[in-house]
Amino acid sequence: MQVIAAAGRIADSFPVRNLNQDTITQAVLAGLAQTPEPRLHQLMTSLVQHLHAFARDTRLTEEEWKFGIDFLTAVGHQCSPTRQEFILLSDVLGLSMLTVAMNQDKPAGCTESTVFGPFHVEGAPRFELGADVANGAAGEPCLVRGRVRSLDGQPLAGAQLEVWQADAQGKYDVQYEDLDHAQARGILLADAQGCFEFRTIVAEPYPIPTDGPVGELLRATHRHPWRPAHLHFRVAAAGHETLVTHVFREGDPYLDSDAVFGVRQSLVADWVRHPDGSFTLDYEFVLNRSPA
Repeated sequence: MQVIAAAGRIADSFPVRNLNQDTITQAVLAGLAQTPEPRLHQLMTSLVQHLHAFARDTRLTEEEWKFGIDFLTAVGHQCSPTRQEFILLSDVLGLSMLTVAMNQDKPAGCTESTVFGPFHVEGAPRFELGADVANGAAGEPCLVRGRVRSLDGQPLAGAQLEVWQADAQGKYDVQYEDLDHAQARGILLADAQGCFEFRTIVAEPYPIPTDGPVGELLRATHRHPWRPAHLHFRVAAAGHETLVTHVFREGDPYLDSDAVFGVRQSLVADWVRHPDGSFTLDYEFVLNRSPA
């Protein structure tokens, strides 16, 4: 009966049998008026208003509408347990980084956040400090070390660091169908002083996947798919906000044209090359305290 009553109220204001291009938006908004959850009502109302405004502003054709539906369908078909094409689409449109920037504004001195990326996988293997996280991944050897602390300088003992990266071929382990174990991916715990150290491979620039609909979009808009060299980190400590970020490699040619708009100058660091051909990266993560 509630559904019938709601339908009657909508019909009284906007008889759906007589809608046209000038009145349909208000009819849809009226249909959302009984949404009980305030935030959902706000989101859906704004979404409808912006979608309809886009269609009117561009004079969207039926063929273009169908193409858009097919494109989003193809994005969904490209998704798998090890690849999230919708995140990739959000990344290249700048939506991911915009959302991060709006929601992860931190006090000066804290390590900045950036995009999560489409190739994170839960359940990464755990390693002791000093271990080889690369675990056979192709690339030049690199020692990564540093510290995790709070904004007031206190070391965060036992902070959890999750790290993942692409190999020298520009691929993450989950992109290899015949690989039966994790590579260049792992979880470590900082020591009592908040210090950490592990071995891995040097980060190299690589193209995001272009074999799906997002790649087609990049080609159609004459954009390159390259990301500057970086390591992914997710850093967590009790009483502090979890940090999702990258550390980028200084001197990379794509720092100013990252395909997913994720670079922040404060996240750029030196990979120091040694005479034996190995590298060292030193970096300190500063976490923001959680709200009381």
